[in-house]
Amino acid sequence: MTVAQSAFFVFVTLAVALGVSLASVAYFRRVTLPRPAVGVFNGNDIVIMMGFVVVLPFLYLSLPGWLLPPVLGLTLAGGLAVGYGPAIRRGPVRWSLIAGLLVADWLAARSAEDDPTHATPYWLVNSLVIMLMAVGAANLNAQGGLKLRHVSRFALALAVYDLFFATVVPLTQKLFDAVQGYAFAPSAGLRIGEFGAVVGMGDLLVYALFTTVAYKAYGRAGLTWALGLVAVFGALVPTLTPVTVEALTGHLPQIVPAQIFFGPAAFCGYLVLRRRGPERRMADVRPPAQIVTDGQQEPAAPATADEPWERSAREHSQVGS
Repeated sequence: MTVAQSAFFVFVTLAVALGVSLASVAYFRRVTLPRPAVGVFNGNDIVIMMGFVVVLPFLYLSLPGWLLPPVLGLTLAGGLAVGYGPAIRRGPVRWSLIAGLLVADWLAARSAEDDPTHATPYWLVNSLVIMLMAVGAANLNAQGGLKLRHVSRFALALAVYDLFFATVVPLTQKLFDAVQGYAFAPSAGLRIGEFGAVVGMGDLLVYALFTTVAYKAYGRAGLTWALGLVAVFGALVPTLTPVTVEALTGHLPQIVPAQIFFGPAAFCGYLVLRRRGPERRMADVRPPAQIVTDGQQEPAAPATADEPWERSAREHSQVGS
């Protein structure tokens, strides 16, 4: 890998990881999702999510090539419809936009398949679809009640999972190879000629989820910590590790799962942040009147990033004056 390729890899990975994290927080500040019908999400839901993470790769690998794009497309369509329902209230408009995105993704993939020089438009469109999916899914969980301790444990479990399936059982590489070149590939990135960088949708979901829940739980302090961890351990360290290994051993690793670095870092970040006090809940971030009830949503003002004790101190000073 040349210096230019390494620099491109680092830049694209950093932009995608931070971009999806910031977009998820922006969505959280502006859109209030309905309360889950089954109550708030908790640690049991993390176990279910981990079950899907384990099962889905085997499902994708078992599908014939012609069936893989329709399955991925339907999955994305359903996820986007649920995640962006409150943002785009009118169903026909929402479904038209989703259909337009997916059709553009499919056409761009066919064009890239016929002419490899057209790979760049495909990756731009596909990255937009996958990042939107990650933002919507992250907010469903963050606003649904997941706490930072749940997300940090989920990231730590993914680190163990990725390490096992990247070194002991090479499932990660097989899945990556299986979905590349198809429409709706569950990854985001950019390819321009010999330059390429790709980040898996699972990684993007973890970055967006951790950042959004950290912001919900601890305001600006949580956001700052989360973005720093995503930048360093979600982007820089995973992208620089292959180059470092190649320089030391002469062998370039085919794949280096980012979660083996980010998972432990996220868990340590949670341990640091929890020393600031209890996590804020959605009711602390937004007044109850702004929470969706009976399918109706009142306009929500942007969430404040003040810490609970900062608000209390300001209110106290106002009363005293």
